[in-house]
Amino acid sequence: MEEIIYNVTINIEENVHDKWLAWMKDKHIPDMLATKKFSAAKMCKVLVDEDMGGVTYSVQYTCKNMDTLQKYYQEDADKMRAEGTKLFPNKFVAFRTEMELIKEVIA
Repeated sequence: MEEIIYNVTINIEENVHDKWLAWMKDKHIPDMLATKKFSAAKMCKVLVDEDMGGVTYSVQYTCKNMDTLQKYYQEDADKMRAEGTKLFPNKFVAFRTEMELIKEVIA
């Protein structure tokens, strides 16, 4: 079974950090899951001091396969990205990575 992790790494400016974090937790991540393209989401703070400043997070969304992720791109991605850009213009940088889960071990 193919499992894909759609990882979004975001560096958010400190002057909007608290508002952005609340929006991510209370609105954006639930909206992402509501697309029914993802079965889970994990949000992690990256524990590194950024030379550029700001605070960095990694948000990992799990989906069942690449076809499902492609449907997200086609049907939902533009809308989902636009809201953050509208609410926090020029206050963050983001990059996205697609990863295939090879093995997961839970102790």
